[in-house]
Amino acid sequence: MEKGNHSSDEVIKILLNEMKDGIFKDQRRLPTEAKLADMLGVSRTMLRDSLAEIEREGYISRKQGVGTIINQHVFKVVTRVDLEYEFLEMVEQTGAAPGVAFYGVDTGFADEQIADRLCIAVQTPILRVRKLVTADTKPAILVDDFISFKIIKDYSYQKSELEEPIFKFLKKYCDVDVYMDLTVIKPIVADEKLAEIFDINKGSPLLYMDEVGYDFDGNPILYSQEYYADGIFEHTVLRKKI
Repeated sequence: MEKGNHSSDEVIKILLNEMKDGIFKDQRRLPTEAKLADMLGVSRTMLRDSLAEIEREGYISRKQGVGTIINQHVFKVVTRVDLEYEFLEMVEQTGAAPGVAFYGVDTGFADEQIADRLCIAVQTPILRVRKLVTADTKPAILVDDFISFKIIKDYSYQKSELEEPIFKFLKKYCDVDVYMDLTVIKPIVADEKLAEIFDINKGSPLLYMDEVGYDFDGNPILYSQEYYADGIFEHTVLRKKI
């Protein structure tokens, strides 16, 4: 574990890597905050902030007088619905090779459902980005992302840039970040169009996620319709008592 002028995000990444595959892999507890801060060469304040974020994600549990417990069982989970991963990273976590079979970009106008999710008027101009993510060349995730043209500040983008994760587009051309998502999850069966895209029989099971991304101020900035093929992912949700 190298000392350095680390940012909070870097500290989080280092600690997660060390707990999963590094020097703390076989440990039940992390060292004291004082020792960890010295090992990383960061302030106690930065370390506490980083540990607080890791605790919120369930990888550790902290209690006065007990210390910091490493939840190795959480590290063993492959796909977590409660954490926001890029689609290609999600596929990688299953051990498969990720790819994008096709993507399309078009413009249109918000219907009632899109308008409701993005809190805009019906017929407001929108941008739609469709991607089909593959796992070992097999269709795995179909996603339609919708963005209101109202939040786009720079129209100099190239369509090819939208093949990248949508969060990069939002940051670069809308000057916004997704702070949190609210997601409705439900099982569905494939209609003719979905069956053709996923190369499955009509009526086959799919997992559908209806998701709205919000910025820090609570404004809806991204609406996504996501379809997951059966048998590729084992989705897990970490729930804490409140």
